[in-house]
Amino acid sequence: METVLSNKKLNVFEKFTQFCVTIMQKYLPDAFLFAAVLTFIVFIATMVTTNQSPFQVATHWGNGVWSLLSFSMQMVMVLVTGHTLATAPFFKRLLDKLSYLPKTPIQAIIYVTLVSSIACLLNWGFGLVIGAIYAKEIAKKLKGVDYRLLIASAYSGFLFWHAGISASIPLTLASGNLSKSTGGALNEAISTSETIFSSFNLIILAILLITLPLLNAAMHPKNKEDIFEIDIKLLKDDGAITTPKNEMTPADKIENSPIVNMLIGLIGYTYIIGFFLKNGFDLNLNIVNLIFLITAIVAHRTPKNLLGAFSGACRGASGIILQFPFYAGIMGMMTGLNAEGTSLAILMSNAFISSSTALSFPSLTFLSAGIVNFFVPSGGGQWAVQAPIMMPASIELGVSSAKTGMAIAWGDAWTNMIQPFWALPALGIAKLGAKDIMGYGVVITIYSAIVIILGLTFL
Repeated sequence: METVLSNKKLNVFEKFTQFCVTIMQKYLPDAFLFAAVLTFIVFIATMVTTNQSPFQVATHWGNGVWSLLSFSMQMVMVLVTGHTLATAPFFKRLLDKLSYLPKTPIQAIIYVTLVSSIACLLNWGFGLVIGAIYAKEIAKKLKGVDYRLLIASAYSGFLFWHAGISASIPLTLASGNLSKSTGGALNEAISTSETIFSSFNLIILAILLITLPLLNAAMHPKNKEDIFEIDIKLLKDDGAITTPKNEMTPADKIENSPIVNMLIGLIGYTYIIGFFLKNGFDLNLNIVNLIFLITAIVAHRTPKNLLGAFSGACRGASGIILQFPFYAGIMGMMTGLNAEGTSLAILMSNAFISSSTALSFPSLTFLSAGIVNFFVPSGGGQWAVQAPIMMPASIELGVSSAKTGMAIAWGDAWTNMIQPFWALPALGIAKLGAKDIMGYGVVITIYSAIVIILGLTFL
């Protein structure tokens, strides 16, 4: 009897997974079209809810388009430096060796999820890329593994980025100068020991790290006819063009010499060591980006190798560069004030605050952040929209500012599983579309919400 019930549950789960995959494949638009549709939705919603004219809303949009240029560049550098490092010879050899470890499709899904998750904790750009590259290497060697789920598993590690050391919101909290961004609620920095390395965050992180690989593995199709395998020929990378040594010009010899990279590495690491000696373990986006940039320069050894890898990484960032202004424009409309000083973002956040208690506030903050993330899929943008509202409310309710900040951060990461914006680099490497993996993301989104809400509420 127990076996029958167990199988019945498994069948229901399989059917639900397949339903989500089918729906997303049919109806999820291209990532840029997704941003365009959101722009239209927010435009209309802003007019209706705040009683502003089309001209006023269009003005908010235009004022917002270039408001995130500095942060956009930081995000591009996180991705590009992470991508460049992930394609360095050392990591490519390491991933090639690791790709022989899984012997079954289930093991492959678990390995990819773990590698991507751990890498995203170090650097989300690094994790996005290295997870996709690892999945490709496994697909070249292992038969019978569903390629779409394999790439979805690689992307699922991105759920952990706000719990890692490249997380923009906890690093913003740790950087100080918070009075303006929090509506005057915070004047002093909040250490990462209270956010990233807090007990409640580490417990949530541990539970998800253990269970998410198992969840992804459970989604693998049992029937061979349902398994999507990709032609290995499509996964082959173009080989680098090298010039024979006897044909090299003096300029070619310099480009292929490790001297330049090593000297830059020496200067860079000297500064980084000095920075930490002076400031302690003060992580922020700029120092994290510098660490990965210098390490990538050293790992690629020569200027020619570095430039080739960097150019490839920049192609993966093209979707982000194109779409970031549109999401900044959406943020401009959401935060654009009417004559009474009200905006769509204020109305949305207040709707959650009005029904909150000290116990429920962190989880409701998380849910509101997840909704806002659809329209502003950026940690910095998310912070700009919600911090001035949520942080003063947390103090009024007697809720920890650190936990409130992490609730916004987890919400920002949570719905990325069904928001195609940040999947673009991994999809480019995998040669798939967003609709191919987002069905699995729906299942991950539902499960992770349960874990995170319980953790934020009771830990």
